[in-house]
Amino acid sequence: MLHLTPEIVLRAYGRGLFPMAEGRHDRRLYWVDPESRGIIPLDRFHVPRRVARRARSGYFEVRADTACAAVIDACATITRWRSETWINDEIIALYRALHEAGYVHSVECWRDGALVGGLYGVALKGAFFGESMFSRLPDASKVALVDLVERLRRGGFRLLDTQFVTPHLKTFGAIEVPRERYHALLREALEVDARFYSGGGGGSGDLEMPGSSATRQSRTQMS
Repeated sequence: MLHLTPEIVLRAYGRGLFPMAEGRHDRRLYWVDPESRGIIPLDRFHVPRRVARRARSGYFEVRADTACAAVIDACATITRWRSETWINDEIIALYRALHEAGYVHSVECWRDGALVGGLYGVALKGAFFGESMFSRLPDASKVALVDLVERLRRGGFRLLDTQFVTPHLKTFGAIEVPRERYHALLREALEVDARFYSGGGGGSGDLEMPGSSATRQSRTQMS
């Protein structure tokens, strides 16, 4: 079985690949390079009115990078609403290590001291690769997404990769681009020195955002 390291995973992201497992308890991993890639153009992010109101209301306390391991674990958890997940133990370990190295970030929504939603992804130069999100209260992951987009804009990011597009993500402005176009956008983003803005996102009103899907298109097996 191929042994992956955080360094190998980062190089793969820089070439347009990302890892997935078939299921939570499947030990095999695959490199995925979809023929059509999901992105959210940062200058065209759309926030539905109800979500914008929730983001402005202060109902959730939004934080960044205070509970990244817990967010990854929550995204990997099978629930009655999610019967399967592509995040296995190896992916959990890899992305925790990437967080410790400063490449993986989380945005979290808290309510009454409890973690109730959030998302995590990989930041590499001017590209942010959204990995997964979860909610335990309505709108929690959506508010986290709004906050993420503001942080990326402030930090100078050029590309927000959502991997795939779902009907839900389309409401936030997600689109599909052909593989060749995605790779061109990625090359441009990797020329930029952006930083993940952790001084307070906010969730102001003009944004629109992503998530991830479990559809696989073009892939090669890692292990």
